[in-house]
Amino acid sequence: MAVVTSHALNSVDGSHADGIAVRLTRLGSERLPLFATRTDASGRVSEGVDIREADAASVYQLVFDTAPYWADRIGSRPDIGFIEQIVLRFQMPDPAGTYHMPVILSPNGYSVWLSG
Repeated sequence: MAVVTSHALNSVDGSHADGIAVRLTRLGSERLPLFATRTDASGRVSEGVDIREADAASVYQLVFDTAPYWADRIGSRPDIGFIEQIVLRFQMPDPAGTYHMPVILSPNGYSVWLSG
């Protein structure tokens, strides 16, 4: 079983970005939802995903719904916009691999990388 993990950090105040809705979908002719969860109190997500039957070239999409997170923190201000979603597309060629994608986010930007 593959494991998809992330650690979301708020770059504005250095806190863990807790409570962000996160979902993983396998893309293709039909989209297959694989999990839907939220970052925990430490801003982390760790989910096992059974991809043994999937084509090794399959593309996956990990979405962080950040709009509610920022709306709770900065409110609805017309002078400050914020990124509503962070969308990552990647492959998982090893059905037993660990795929870690940390995210450092701010209202108007983010940084992400893939590590194992």
